[in-house]
Amino acid sequence: MTGQDWLEKDFYAVLGVPKNADEAAVKKAYRALARKHHPDANGGDPAAEKRFKEVGEAYSVLSDAEKRQQYDAVRAMRSGARFTAGSGAPGAGGAGFEDLFGGMFGGAPSAGRARPGYRRSREGSAEFDDLLADLLGQQGGGGFAGGATRGPEKGRDLAATARVGLAQALQGTEVTVQVLDPVAGARSVHARLPGGVRDGQKVRVRGKGARGSGGPGDVLVTVRVEPDEVFSWDGTSLKVSVPVTFAEAALGATVAVPTLEGVARLKVPAGTPSGRTFRLKGRGPAVKGTTTDVLATVVVAVPQKLSAAARAAVEALREAEGDADPREGLLAAAERSRSRAGAPT
Repeated sequence: MTGQDWLEKDFYAVLGVPKNADEAAVKKAYRALARKHHPDANGGDPAAEKRFKEVGEAYSVLSDAEKRQQYDAVRAMRSGARFTAGSGAPGAGGAGFEDLFGGMFGGAPSAGRARPGYRRSREGSAEFDDLLADLLGQQGGGGFAGGATRGPEKGRDLAATARVGLAQALQGTEVTVQVLDPVAGARSVHARLPGGVRDGQKVRVRGKGARGSGGPGDVLVTVRVEPDEVFSWDGTSLKVSVPVTFAEAALGATVAVPTLEGVARLKVPAGTPSGRTFRLKGRGPAVKGTTTDVLATVVVAVPQKLSAAARAAVEALREAEGDADPREGLLAAAERSRSRAGAPT
């Protein structure tokens, strides 16, 4: 996009929003127009594709607060303001070069002249530098900043999101993501996600962003790891809950434990309480070349329905236990806590 584009194109009209539209209104208008004119929704119609690109151009400027401020300033110059490069002398009915920068960057060079070497006020104004170079190229040796010229600029970085399962995130995988290039439109980008990638982590795909005179930018892929119905990951070990029956927990048993590589066997000792966790060393996935463990938590499953025989067995067990009260120790400890709380200090 050139400086002439900023002068000639009314991006507010392209999106159909007023000049005082807030960020939400700009985004809403863009999404509606992008869906309407997307090439995939219009059978490759060249007119729709052209309109889709125009909408993307407009949104890339109006969705960026700094670019929008710069664009508004340039459009104000087109509607009547004038300036003189290097001298700061106001033209017919318009602001000087310093006044333009004062309004945009919160201050202006003193003494009515542009400060030598002044190029940028903050990161992100490179495109405005290019714009001023277009506008002032005939007035000072092809640029502002004391006649200095700028080198080629890389294209902008683009953003994408990749949703993967836990196993893919731990083992690494290749994905295809969609990016929306403000100029080229929607396109696919292939990315390699390393093993052990975390939810929310960004992976950079170099050279696949928007084109620029100094080469293309990059694509930043944000990884979203979907919750798994069996496994979870604590950063070092694979975690899984393993249901067991009361008889298995009480009498002891060897049970099957699922892993990402298959099935492991776990020996549950007699008298194991519900909630105890066992470590299966080396049975977790290999992450970044390092073998990990599986943490298996035993959970005693209480049946929702009992057969007649099972009910009779449970009732016989209750009779055999007699007056045993598993909460006796808990109640005694609670009484001690209440006594300490009421004791004078």
